Amino acid sequence: MNYNFFALISRMKYIDRWALMRNTRAENLCEHSMEVAMIAHALCTIGNVRYGKNLDANKAALIGLYHDASEIITGDMPTPVKYFNAELKSAYKEVEKVADEKLLEKLPDDLRPVYDDVFNPKADDENEKYMRKLVKAADKLSALIKCISELNAGNNEFRTAKESTEKTVRTMYQDLPEVLDFVNEFLSSYGSTLDELT
Repeated sequence: MNYNFFALISRMKYIDRWALMRNTRAENLCEHSMEVAMIAHALCTIGNVRYGKNLDANKAALIGLYHDASEIITGDMPTPVKYFNAELKSAYKEVEKVADEKLLEKLPDDLRPVYDDVFNPKADDENEKYMRKLVKAADKLSALIKCISELNAGNNEFRTAKESTEKTVRTMYQDLPEVLDFVNEFLSSYGSTLDELT
């Protein structure tokens, strides 16, 4: 039998993000997911090394890779629409859940539990809950990095998106000190030239 899971996942490169905004450089879901995975891994590593956490950084990276996989089916719902009100947010979460389930159905039965563990959180595991919060933080940091990139390219279309995303990230500092560390130590380098970085 032929299974479609990975062929579907490979279509992330066709899903453009920030559809309601003028972009100087298009960003697709595939590159966003890679960046989220990388940052999520870093946040968990910071948590383990500096804050005595016992987080699975490798699993966090996997969750980051697949965190928006449902958008292969749903497309990217712009944030102002997705979070317009509680009812719409709840309905969209349900649509995402159904889309994730559709994707998981495209796996052989013996492999599905492994990917189900990535797609679906364990409600009773405190480390897992914390790790998934860091993946969400990585998602916001990736959005902030996109805003910085667009503003550095002279695109003021992203000014208010940057302000609101920075505000969201700042609300995470108290509960997720790893986020503050990342912002303080790594964020200012984004937007630098290759010569400046090397």
